[in-house]
Amino acid sequence: MRAGHLPALPALPVRDVLDDVRAALDTSGTAVLVAPPGTGKTTLVPLALADGLPGRVVVAEPRRLAARAAASRMAALLGEPVGETVGYAVRGERRTSARTRIEVVTSGLLVRRLQGEPELPGVSAVLLDECHERHLDADLLLALLLDVRGGLRDDLRLLATSATVAAERLAALLGDAPVVTAHAKTYPVRVVHTPPARGERIEGCVARAVRRALAETDGDVLAFLPGAAEIARVAGLLDGQGVDVYPLHGRLSAQRQDAALTEGPRRRVVLATAVAESSLTVPGVRAVVDSGLARVPRVDHRRDLPGLATVRVSAAVAEQRAGRAGRQGPGTAYRCWPEGEHASLPAYPEPEIRTAELSRLALELACWSTPDGSGLAWWDPPPEGALTAGRRLLRALGAVDPEGVVTDRGRRMAALGLHPRLARALLDGAREVGADAAAEMVALLDTGARLADVDAELRRLRAGGDDTARRWRRDVRRLKSLVKDMGDAEQHAEPDPAVVVALAHPERLARRRADGSPVYLMASGTAAELPPGSGLADAEWLAVAEATREPGRAHAVVRLAARADERLATHVAASAVTGTDEVRWSGGDIVARSVRRLGAITLAERPLRDPAPGLLRAAAVEGLRAEGLGLLRWSEDALRLRQRLAFLHERLGSPWPDVSEAALLSAVDSWLEPELSTVRRRADLGRIDAGTALRTLLPWPAAARLDELAPDRLEVPSGSRIRVDYQSGEPVLAVKLQETFGWRATPLLAGGRVPVVLHLLSPAGRPAAVTSDLESFWRNGYPEVRAELRGRYPKHPWPDDPLAAEPTRRTKRRPG
Repeated sequence: MRAGHLPALPALPVRDVLDDVRAALDTSGTAVLVAPPGTGKTTLVPLALADGLPGRVVVAEPRRLAARAAASRMAALLGEPVGETVGYAVRGERRTSARTRIEVVTSGLLVRRLQGEPELPGVSAVLLDECHERHLDADLLLALLLDVRGGLRDDLRLLATSATVAAERLAALLGDAPVVTAHAKTYPVRVVHTPPARGERIEGCVARAVRRALAETDGDVLAFLPGAAEIARVAGLLDGQGVDVYPLHGRLSAQRQDAALTEGPRRRVVLATAVAESSLTVPGVRAVVDSGLARVPRVDHRRDLPGLATVRVSAAVAEQRAGRAGRQGPGTAYRCWPEGEHASLPAYPEPEIRTAELSRLALELACWSTPDGSGLAWWDPPPEGALTAGRRLLRALGAVDPEGVVTDRGRRMAALGLHPRLARALLDGAREVGADAAAEMVALLDTGARLADVDAELRRLRAGGDDTARRWRRDVRRLKSLVKDMGDAEQHAEPDPAVVVALAHPERLARRRADGSPVYLMASGTAAELPPGSGLADAEWLAVAEATREPGRAHAVVRLAARADERLATHVAASAVTGTDEVRWSGGDIVARSVRRLGAITLAERPLRDPAPGLLRAAAVEGLRAEGLGLLRWSEDALRLRQRLAFLHERLGSPWPDVSEAALLSAVDSWLEPELSTVRRRADLGRIDAGTALRTLLPWPAAARLDELAPDRLEVPSGSRIRVDYQSGEPVLAVKLQETFGWRATPLLAGGRVPVVLHLLSPAGRPAAVTSDLESFWRNGYPEVRAELRGRYPKHPWPDDPLAAEPTRRTKRRPG
């Protein structure tokens, strides 16, 4: 197609605004086109732009399926095969020629192309399609293109399209770009809610709603499900309905995807993932069944890789899905959730950049020479925590230097188009086990597996004839071509797939626990258990590729692993192998040993005969903190000294020291030395006199008043010297009542601040009264106590006037 030779275009709504779009780009260089799905923005706009521009038009699509479909549709409008005027390029597949004027690519592929040729030579315009979907690659691509236009190519035209009204923010990012809106003719869509019955799975509910739609409506039925597994199950439930059932998702072959996008002679049911929400047109649809679920990017903690999580759709997505039923006439949308729950749906989908694992983004930013992303215009900037974690991983993989500058190895990893972990596994694995084996294993890690045993899964894929196996073999060929110069498979007669797994996830090398259970300890310190019936049950070592954490289970569950051994583990994860002398408090004593470890896994250990004194001391402190100061020798005098000091600290504060457990443990240097540095075992702690050690804490010269402020004993009127009990925090003196006769005032401690609590005892030593105010007791309490004790102990003296009576230690009256 030469400029000025645009063929007649279909009468789609966007055709009415094509001149406005071209004028906006000619005037501003940037523009935003808001157009609902089905208006022709993906196909007619690129054709119109190419008709008026000298260079090539590049269309960036968020998905491979959409890129192929858009190229096929535009080529059909021109009456040409794909690869002539219109071509496409996706990962592992390219159909273009020297005559190609319009190239449809995925956002991620265009990011890679920009890294190599930031000026995009020969490109006049870039159309960023479906910006509202907020895919991570698309957000990054927008930021990089704006950077290119601001510094290298001010003549590069940028057009962002959106199916929803997200125009204001987009227009601002594009430099206050003009906004063009195309209005689609739509028909009314009746909404029916058909929630699952009690205990019914979502697949059963969707199948039931599809059967209802077939009975109540005309035309084809489009059903939205979260993933390929659910699509397969619903397809099985619809068997025998007398209609053609087509799956539609990204893992299908191109032929099967095309079949789902083509009307047939019989009525059809198309079971699709989110790919059919906006960027694809499924013709003939008059009814939509919406499961209300979608798979969205999240960190896949099973593989420490980007993955997918099942979430409820947003209200905007639900509206977009329902609109598919009203393209060609009045339609019906069946929603598989209660009507009352619709108001609780989030308004819009969460941008991927806020929730995704960002190590790939971090690598692209490092290649762009802006490791932290500063200086770029972001729709939403990458979260600092996730970006920092991604940069930390890149440093561990050797992709960036300590300053965050990309290395030659990092550029090679980025060029592979894989997650950095998998890129490392492919590059290093090709050298270790050969390009063939490395490519096979990385392709498996990238797509996931059905079986838990890596060897069994590889055998299944090599022999399989389904779409998954064919796609895997296609990925293997592509990956092998990327590293064919790095490893010769003939040099590796028996390549071990565990090597590649360990290269991707060295922290998941795992060794069976010594108790013989099916529980393994991973190098990261996480325990993981093999499920019952696993073919790996006899393996001592595993290289774990996937593991899940499930509610109610004590350990993670191994979902995919390969047999390994210690030699492999220490070779692949050599940087994680450490040899240290460890002196620790263990099992109630100090244990000294020399230990060799791989991460958290103990490889070997032997007794350490002459540990460093500092390590012994630290172990002793660890024991004291674990088991308490009771490990020391506490005589009765030591305990009483600690109680007296605690009393003075509570009542007077400084300079009297805090002798609580926590305070003493935090200050061992100030009261347990030099004795603590001589400890070699638990028994040595038991020989340390805690009382002698505590006296080092006495504040001088204030210590000279210890016996005055908190005396160990008090002399009572009878002449007895009785110990004061400070255990409760208050000074308590337990004394027989007769020994206090004549004692007019309660003794005061702590410099006259604290009265002693007197426990006045009967002749038998039982409490008769408690007081801290003797004067009041003699006046008010004594008469009642005297009456009671006089009757119980008639041979003992009970004077009417205790203040005038002689105190006595005797328990009986003297003989007359």
